[in-house]
Parts: sequence; structure tokens; C-alpha cells
Amino acid sequence: MCGINGLSYRDPEALRRMHAATRHRGPDDEGFFETDEVSLAHNRLSIIDLSPGGHQPMTTPDGRYTVVFNGEIYNYRELQRQLEMLGKKFVSQSDTEVLLQAFAVWGLDCLPKLNGIFAFALWDRDGAELFLVRDPVGVKPLYYSWNEGKLVFSSELKSILAAGVQKRIDKTALNLYFRFLYVPGTRTMFEGISKLRPGHVLRLKSGEVTINPWSEVKEGPYLAQYPAAMQAVRDGVRAAVGRQLVSDRPLGVFLSGGIDSTSVLAMMRETSGVGRIKTFSVGYEATEESDKYNSDANLARRTAKFFDTEHHEFTINGRDVAGCFEDIVWHMDEPVSNHIQPSTYLLAKFAKPQITVALGGDGGDELFGGYDRYWLSAFVDRVRALPSPMRHRLALQLVEKVSGRKGLTEKISIPQGMERFFAFIGQKDEQALRFIKDGNKMPQAGALVFASYFDPLWKDFTDQFMAIDAQTWLPDESLVRSDKLTMAHALEERVPLLDLELWKLAYRIPSAWKMNRPSQGKRILVDAMRPYLPPHVLKVKKQGFFSPAAKWLRGDLESFARDVLSDGYASGSGEFVDLAEARRALDDHISKRQYGLNQVWSVMTFQVWYRKFMSDYSN
Repeated sequence: MCGINGLSYRDPEALRRMHAATRHRGPDDEGFFETDEVSLAHNRLSIIDLSPGGHQPMTTPDGRYTVVFNGEIYNYRELQRQLEMLGKKFVSQSDTEVLLQAFAVWGLDCLPKLNGIFAFALWDRDGAELFLVRDPVGVKPLYYSWNEGKLVFSSELKSILAAGVQKRIDKTALNLYFRFLYVPGTRTMFEGISKLRPGHVLRLKSGEVTINPWSEVKEGPYLAQYPAAMQAVRDGVRAAVGRQLVSDRPLGVFLSGGIDSTSVLAMMRETSGVGRIKTFSVGYEATEESDKYNSDANLARRTAKFFDTEHHEFTINGRDVAGCFEDIVWHMDEPVSNHIQPSTYLLAKFAKPQITVALGGDGGDELFGGYDRYWLSAFVDRVRALPSPMRHRLALQLVEKVSGRKGLTEKISIPQGMERFFAFIGQKDEQALRFIKDGNKMPQAGALVFASYFDPLWKDFTDQFMAIDAQTWLPDESLVRSDKLTMAHALEERVPLLDLELWKLAYRIPSAWKMNRPSQGKRILVDAMRPYLPPHVLKVKKQGFFSPAAKWLRGDLESFARDVLSDGYASGSGEFVDLAEARRALDDHISKRQYGLNQVWSVMTFQVWYRKFMSDYSN
């Protein structure tokens, strides 16, 4: 796991500024490759083949191809054997060398052969072509700027700014952020700097940039037999965890105690043979409703005991969050508002002295239907299929009352498509626009990103709902959070449930086999893992990841929040956000007149980002 940086021209000073900005991603080694046509830099976090043989940038023996690579190729040994049969010789045990030789033999046709998490840049000297490539799931980030015939790219946005790219706020991205609490799609908060989408390749040749998909999410064909599908999931999880245990550095598990991370732990126990596994979890200092906020930590403790792991846990409080809030926003590069970020950041910091690689349960909800919004959307479809008298408003209100799901009655009128998706995702328009200054508001910004995902509609709309989450929320919010907040401490997180074989399998499983009830989704994953999971995990209802952030704003975080929301905290931010309105929302939240955690947190995050990157940050 590493950091990569590059330019489509020679500029040694700019390249080294970029390199310095991502040094935290790879403290073990560094390297540079510079010609008049391309400049490449690499920060190395050594995971596989710790010897100098894994040094990057890496060039083929004939000098034609040079690569900088961030990530892991889990099936590199299998590919190495295939390449050796074709006459290729290897001088290291590095997956980077396998990637490089695979491209030399197969070109872009090597990409579907790769099973891993990756973002890489490859220079073809003879063809005078530069390729940027990102894995299908989007586990590893990759950003670029293409302006006036110059390409700048990096694992992190701050590095592109360090190259001298101009800083301007993208107003569409600003609206997307306050609507969804992150910026989905190709945009970033910086106008002119883009994300390379998962499963895409950018090609620079003869002064022209083209971007095309090399991997796409498609519906079906669906499997016909539930028992066979369940066995395929079981075998897939076991194989994925086995593949992702390859490492020459210590491994552990980030354990919440729920279905996903426990499944990873169980399969690690089945396949590793490494002895006692190290597990890590986070809890919170006692507050009101302490049991609620520490339910994951308590569950993880029981699960660790069941599997006899070497378990490590620590607790955080509001003072800890205030102390790291600004650092977190700095590492995230652009506003991503999520109050569990401090938990991820501090957990990685806590674990780093003992492990360099952590396996997590990310992705299980998006692939196998863990969120209640999928069940509720499917329920809306069932209700809409009923005869008209049975859809009488009073009857629907009774269903809403019994189910405890507010707002369900209004959603019944929304047909399948983008508006249905919006009804279950993000902030309502009035909430999203509340804090954006007049002149910057774009109520229809979401359609610019999401419309294409609904053309055409799938036969199984609920599965399409999950697939869109997996192509937007997952890479642009969840995975980028995991990547940047663990790599801030030079720790790599792997995600076995997003293994490419499982990823492909998930879209061949009908949504009806994934959903059970709103309180417990992932039916087929639970059934597949049932023989390996402790009884207490199987009995637990599905719940979101809680933190006491709402209560911290009324206590340890109040002073910090008021400072951040003050007019003088981030010079110039008042052009974009209404700070007076944000302070009213904070007052209402503290007095308990109106709950406002997400709204207040989103403005706080924007304020810190603006101060770090727009007010204080110097190219």
C-alpha cells in the first residue's frame, strides 16, 4: 500500500512537493522516475516482499514500461506462474513486478485477470502513452487534473494542489456535499480536479486524454437455486479471506462483532493457521445510553472471546474527537461528513504499533442487502402492486405506525427510479440548501451525478439500488474514509467481502435472497456463514454504527463547535455557507429543540476543510 504521484511533463520541484504531501502513505521507501514526457514518484509501505526488489517506480528489463502502483494484487502468484510459462523471468517476489510483466505481455487485457485493490500509473516509453487505472470496486483512490495539455495525478488531492493546480470551489460539488454529506461521482470539491471512477482507465497519448470503463456492473444473469448460491457465497468468502492473508507484515482484524467482520474473522481462523489472531475494536467513554453506544464494543468483546483472539480495545471521548477533528479533515482532502471518522482514525492509530495490515468487514451491506432502505424500497414496490383500495392512506399510516418507519406513507407514491433512490438517501432538499448561501444553490445537482445509473432500470430494482450504492456511496464515502484514515498512520485495511469474485457473484443473486426483514438483512450471507458464527452474533439485530457525537456536541465538543462555526474561523467561507444559520442549528440541537447532528457536523467539516485548504493551505 503506497502513495503515487505523477506529471505528464518534467518538473522536479513540483514532483517532490507532491511526494512530500503523501509521505505518510509510504514511510518505508521512496523513488522517482523522470523524463521530458513523464515524471513519477512513489511512497512505499512495504507489505509484500520487503526487500529492495519491490522498489518503485519499477521498469521492465528492456526499459519500455515503468509503473507506480498503490494496492495489492492478491492472485499475483497465480499470474506469475502463467507468465513464467510464457518465458518471463522474475527477480523479486513482488506483486508489482507481476503487474508490470502482465501489462508487458497482455496490455490492457491484463486488467480483467487481476484480483486485487489497486490504482496505478504506467508509462509506455515506446508507445509514448501514459495509463492511469483504478480497480473495479474503487478501494484505492486516484485523482487527476487535466488542464492546458498538462496531466497531474495522485493518490491524494492535497498532492495535486502541491503541484500548483489552482484552487477553486466547484459549486455543483458544494451542493452535492450538503445533499449527500460527501461528493459522489467524478467531481471533487476542487473545480478542475476529478476522481478517476472505479473500473476505468485514463489514457494520455499525443496530447489527448480519453477515459473508458474496463469493468462495469451489470445485472445478472441470476442464479436459479438458493442452496447453490448460498454455497457459492460461503466458498467465495473463504477464498477471499485466504487470498487476502498474503503479507510479509503483521495482520489483524478490525472487529465490530457484527455479521460482516465476524465472518471475516471466522474465515481467517479457518484458513490462516497463524495462531492467535489479533483483533481491535473501539468503544466510548460512559455517557447517557452507554450501552447503546458501546453495543458494538461489547459484542466484539464476546466475539473475540468466542474465537480466543488476542483482543485489544480502547475508548474515546469528545475531547479526543476535538483533538483530532482538524487532522481528520486534512487527511480526507475534501469534505466528507461522518461522525464515525474519529473512531476509524483513532482505531488505526491504536492498532498501528502492533499490525501493518487490518482486515475489515466493509462492503457486506452494499453487496448483500444489509441496509434497511433496501427492504423498505422493496416494501414500497409490494404496496404499489396492491389493488387501489388496499393502498388507502389510513391503511398505509397503520403500516407505518406498526413498522416504526416514519415517512413511509409519502414514499409509496414514488415509482422506481432516481426519485425513489433520493427518497431514501441523503438529506432532504430543505436541509441540504439551508446552509448554502444564495447564489450557490443548485437544487438539481444530484440528478447530474445519478441519472445515468438508472438508464436503463433493472428488472430487479432493489438489486439496482444496492448496485448504485456500491458504485457511489461505497467508493466515494465509505472506502475513501477507510483508505485515508488508516493510511494516515501507514496502516493498510483490506476488504475481503469486496473481493472481485464476490463482487461479481453478488449481482447474480436476486435481491429477494439477500433481504430477510428490515431488522436483519443479508439473508444469504448469514445463511452461508451460519455454521461458523457464534450464536450471540446470529441473534443480534442489524443496527448502524453509533457514536455519541450528538451528545458530545452538548458537552465536550460544544466549545470546539462554536469556535469552528464562528465568522473568523475560516476566512472567506461565509461566501459559500450561512454560518449564522449553522449556529442556530447548533443552539437548537444543544437545547434539544431540534436534533441537528448531521447538519451541524456537515458545516463543521466544511469549515475545517475551508480553513485547511482554502484559507491556510499554501501551494
